[in-house]
Amino acid sequence: MSKSDHVHHGLDYIEFSVTDMAEAQRFYGAAFGWEFTDYGPEYAGIRKLDGDGEVGGFRLVDRVIAGSPLAVLYSEDLEASLRAVLEAGGTIVVEPFDFPGGRRFQFRDPGGNELGVWSLPRENS
Repeated sequence: MSKSDHVHHGLDYIEFSVTDMAEAQRFYGAAFGWEFTDYGPEYAGIRKLDGDGEVGGFRLVDRVIAGSPLAVLYSEDLEASLRAVLEAGGTIVVEPFDFPGGRRFQFRDPGGNELGVWSLPRENS
């Protein structure tokens, strides 16, 4: 990764606490197609979707503490993402809702982390 890939004061990497490394990788792989680089039993990097570098990681902990900052993912098809989260074993904590810039929902992964997913407004709605 070259220096030009980093933005001063920009969000550069996000790390999630997980209690079960294999389950976290299974869930995010099934729900969003994420891939990982294992660095041993206590850490795995989350690869960029274009395969070049990493955007975050999973760190093994004894307990996930709720109330962390909310990471929000973008989706081109919010309803498909909602179905994928449910099918992978996630729990919806905020049902899809409209806001001035689009639509969003929030979910909890099997380990207890809460994330959001948003999309642009639906056409002709």
